[in-house]
Amino acid sequence: MLLPLLRDRTRPYLVLVVVVAVLQLVQAVANLYLPSLNADLIDEGIAQGDVGRILEVGGIMLVVTAAQVVCAVGAVYAGARVAMSVGRDLRGAVFDHVQTFSAREVGRFGAPSLITRTTNDVSQVQLVLYLGLTLMIAAPVMMVGGVVMALREDVQLSALLLVVVPVLGAVLAAAVVRMRPLFRAMQKRLDTINRVLREQITGMRVVRAFVREDHERARFDRASTDLMDVAVGTGRIMALTFPTVFLVLNVSSVAVIWFGGQRIDDGTMQVGSMVAFLSYLMQILMSVMMAVMMVMIIPRAEVSAERITEVLGAQSTVVPAVAPVVPEVLQGEVELRDVEFRYPGAAAPVLRGVSLRARPGQTTAVIGSTGSGKTTLLQMIPRLQDPTAGAVLLDGVDLRTLHLETVWGAMGLVPQKAFLFSGTVASNLRDGREDADDDALWHALEVAQAADFVREMGGLDAAITQGGTNVSGGQRQRLSIARALVRRPRVYLFDDAFSALDVATDAALRAALVPETRDATVIVVAQRVSTIRHADRIVVLDEGVVVGEGTHHELMETNETYREIVLSQVTVEEAA
Repeated sequence: MLLPLLRDRTRPYLVLVVVVAVLQLVQAVANLYLPSLNADLIDEGIAQGDVGRILEVGGIMLVVTAAQVVCAVGAVYAGARVAMSVGRDLRGAVFDHVQTFSAREVGRFGAPSLITRTTNDVSQVQLVLYLGLTLMIAAPVMMVGGVVMALREDVQLSALLLVVVPVLGAVLAAAVVRMRPLFRAMQKRLDTINRVLREQITGMRVVRAFVREDHERARFDRASTDLMDVAVGTGRIMALTFPTVFLVLNVSSVAVIWFGGQRIDDGTMQVGSMVAFLSYLMQILMSVMMAVMMVMIIPRAEVSAERITEVLGAQSTVVPAVAPVVPEVLQGEVELRDVEFRYPGAAAPVLRGVSLRARPGQTTAVIGSTGSGKTTLLQMIPRLQDPTAGAVLLDGVDLRTLHLETVWGAMGLVPQKAFLFSGTVASNLRDGREDADDDALWHALEVAQAADFVREMGGLDAAITQGGTNVSGGQRQRLSIARALVRRPRVYLFDDAFSALDVATDAALRAALVPETRDATVIVVAQRVSTIRHADRIVVLDEGVVVGEGTHHELMETNETYREIVLSQVTVEEAA
């Protein structure tokens, strides 16, 4: 997976890659030429006492060294630019692709894993590309060239390479085999530690409320220890690999000096040739060292590339229409026709045979016990998920044949868990409509019963922290409702959006909503009967099936399920 991924992502930067390769080639040739010049300097200059030859060869060595330095700096700069650009593009591609996922795909991967894949996994691929461009292009040239130049200096002494290179290859192969499964486990345990940490930060108030600090600390310790165990395992292998390579390198140097010294003593080899041969041997072994470094990170990068490719290859179940229908005018009539929804791997569907119609100018409420499928039903209307059977229609047109932007543009969703983005009150409200002026924002805040506390916070420019944690749950809900009102959609979807409000605020807000939503379709999911009792039409869900429809008074007389829900919250006199 790693090579195909890098091949595809480096294609736009092919010119820079070629520049890196040329610079690395020149640098490697310069490195290989220097020991030969050094041998000439020793044998023809120093040994002969020829100062002119020393100055001549020394000058050539300075020029070659300068060229090598320039090429090395240029190669590192160009390689870093390619690697960082590919990392940026890859992060953007993963992020953009995740944005197309439905709730089903997000649930399949999990938010912590998607975060790890977008950040840490991309960083691993970026690192291996950078090292590959700055090290591994030159390493093969240095290795092959070093062998050729060593043979040129002395063929008999080069027999040492037949022992050294296979030993280093065996060390390398052993490291690869041992480390690949460890790196795969490491990435999974990074997912786990991200998930545990995210849960604990998000649920900090619950942890403290139930005095579960010790339990959560133990959970984090277990996740951290699991990651540490794998990291220590990889560290042990690295700690053994590098000393082994250095041991082979030093033993080889001693062998060269030992046997080379004997050949010099016999007069069959010159001192400069032995020094050059030792330099070439070091270059060969350093090339192997570079390969060892790459081998240490390639297995982890391969695992990361597989995880990234898995995300990029996942297709959303919410597929855009190939030839979308473009309606001239949207009225906002919503219809669910014999809808069924089943989660992947579930034994039974969450919803089955659900049919209902919500018309403009009416408020349609959906009520039912916990787990009856209310939120799932509401998520299918803006195509956050598609039904596994049946159809959801907007103005009589199947949502799957409409452009996604058309569907989303017609909806104003206030989710069950109100979420605000870091920024200001104004920036959050303008998520509904970017060109909304301040008057429109204040009007929406007045309707949502949020204007007073926004003024106390400092007005539209008041800061909102990540997730809206600097405001209460009820204030978040009212700001979310104001955001939907700014949008002025054709369909309003309230998913238990009044649950955090007190009864008086709930009543005032619903009364203020009536003139604002008079021409729109309003669908409300709620647990509290007082929120929906005045709806034009109430749909009762029980275990994923519609068991009743009608007004509050009709259902009180004819539907036992609805009556039980009502009487569990109010007295018979209040219900009447």
